Amino acid sequence: MILRLLAAAAAGAALAAAFAPLSLWWLAILSPAALFWLWQGATPRHAALVGFSYGAGTFSVGTYWLYISVHQFGEAPLAVALLLLIGLVAIMSLYFALLGQLVARLLPARGVLRWLVGLPAAWGFIEWWRGWFLSGFGWLSLGYSQTDTWLAALAPIGGVPLLSGLLLLMAGALVTLLLGNARERAVAAAALVVPWIAAFALRGVEWTRPSGDPVSVAIVQGAIPQDQKWQADNRDATLEIYRKLNKQVLGSRLIVWPEAAAPDLANNMVPYLRQLAGDLGPAGSELLIGVLRAERAGTERGSETQYFNSVLALGAEIGWYDKRHLVPFAEFFPVPGFVRSWLRMMSLPYSDFTHGAAQDVPLRAGGLSLAVTICYEDAYATSQLPMLRASDALVNVTNDAWFGRSSARHQHLQISRLRAIESQRFLLRAANDGISAVVDPRGRISARAPEFEASVLRAEIQPRSGQTPYMRTGNWPTILLFCALVGLAAVARRRWRA
Repeated sequence: MILRLLAAAAAGAALAAAFAPLSLWWLAILSPAALFWLWQGATPRHAALVGFSYGAGTFSVGTYWLYISVHQFGEAPLAVALLLLIGLVAIMSLYFALLGQLVARLLPARGVLRWLVGLPAAWGFIEWWRGWFLSGFGWLSLGYSQTDTWLAALAPIGGVPLLSGLLLLMAGALVTLLLGNARERAVAAAALVVPWIAAFALRGVEWTRPSGDPVSVAIVQGAIPQDQKWQADNRDATLEIYRKLNKQVLGSRLIVWPEAAAPDLANNMVPYLRQLAGDLGPAGSELLIGVLRAERAGTERGSETQYFNSVLALGAEIGWYDKRHLVPFAEFFPVPGFVRSWLRMMSLPYSDFTHGAAQDVPLRAGGLSLAVTICYEDAYATSQLPMLRASDALVNVTNDAWFGRSSARHQHLQISRLRAIESQRFLLRAANDGISAVVDPRGRISARAPEFEASVLRAEIQPRSGQTPYMRTGNWPTILLFCALVGLAAVARRRWRA
């Protein structure tokens, strides 16, 4: 049993290499196949332990950067940083433990209904569930590994769940080729080939269409070191850096700054924002700026100040977008108030942020209707769909400086690229020190700024209209299919036992 647990941990650790920056995409097939094989003949208890070990391997290697964010930049004590990292890994591993329990209890012991139906569908369902349950954490979902393969052509149809399901189908096919009979192997061979043929046939399909003239855009990357960003003495220097960089790209129809680019509340920067507006007007430019803001609101406890992580559209129209999906233990603290002083990760002089209200109307700037997300909000694909349907381009502003030079920034860019593929729209991605980029509707990076340098990035994008199948239906067709397939395999097991 010890050897099986170690093998599971190694297979799980290998899965992390399927994602950026290594992008060994084939491990997203081989690694799950190894777990399927390790689950053969396991009791529910042993299957849960094997699953937990696999998840621990995946998330300890794939999300190690949380330690950098919490300890190095958040200045949390070492013990707190390790506790939070271990807690995240343990919680994510519990999903795989649950999956092991389910497959051991519900699915046939072997055969096509186990390897090609039940296992892929059960994993696909659990992966989707962990992406939303208790605010969700969809990081390292299998489908994200396919941004640079033919399979990405299927993302506009079913999003990441469909891609994950097909990868798991192929993983099950490998196990079937190893353990199945001649007829089962023939079915498995088809399961390995058909998804690639379908993806190749669909890779040229235009689900959306150009709308209007191309628009000149620019991204401003200030590259302010994270450990200096919120020091009061650096405030004016930081604002001046951004204004000087902004002047270099005046004339671009739309300019985008990163998340919380200005190191102060918008309420305290009204003169500065007026200066920016004065620069923009004569040049015919408009600006999206990541900024924090405060407002007074009435609550059950009376009037209190609420803080928002926001994007301000500064131009012919003034508009706001407030971040909806906040980062636990970074932007809000689900703990009693008396422990927040020592648990706090971020060196910000404000209390918890407030969740923004659901927003179905895109932000208008630069003549574009923009579906805006802040930081890892773009990992929540379906919550963006109402705004996406009325948009003609995407914008993500982020500050991945919290993760240093780790793999997190590359993983996050890969997630952003999938959003562009699913919607077949251009994406503008502004990051404090990288990776700032312009992504085309096929998920390819058409322009990219150098990392860790103050720079500007100019490009031209084509607005697009229309909806992909995924924009119309979201995840539900795929998730319902997963449920039906698991039910089919479970019923078949009961009948065989009867």
